Amino acid sequence: MFLMDGIAKPVIAIVDDDRRVRESLESLIESAGFTARVFSLAEEFLQGGLLAATSCLITDVRMPGMGGLDLQRCVRRERPELPVIFITGHHEEEVERCALAQGAASFISKPFDARELLRAIKIALSKTAQNHETTP
Repeated sequence: MFLMDGIAKPVIAIVDDDRRVRESLESLIESAGFTARVFSLAEEFLQGGLLAATSCLITDVRMPGMGGLDLQRCVRRERPELPVIFITGHHEEEVERCALAQGAASFISKPFDARELLRAIKIALSKTAQNHETTP
């Protein structure tokens, strides 16, 4: 979480190899009042030291190097409660089933409606907040 005007803003990490997608998602997320951090590669995110501060992760499925499913597995080892939202331009039922079975918060096909993604983020963040409230 980052503080702005004394109010903690959730950090939404975006991992996508397409620069245009990163830029549009960054703009959308910032305009919704969140802090956006963008990465072009999964490895860049994992090595960036931001995992502990991230409130929600949005990742593409297919990327050079480590793909979204492998990124999700790595993140789950350290932050099993971190909501992961997948976005993909290559929708495959098997990949979606695997992502959801591994605990993905949502799986959204490109192109998508901005409201759909923002709704998925808000639901994921509210579930995480509820889990923190019920955990002693």
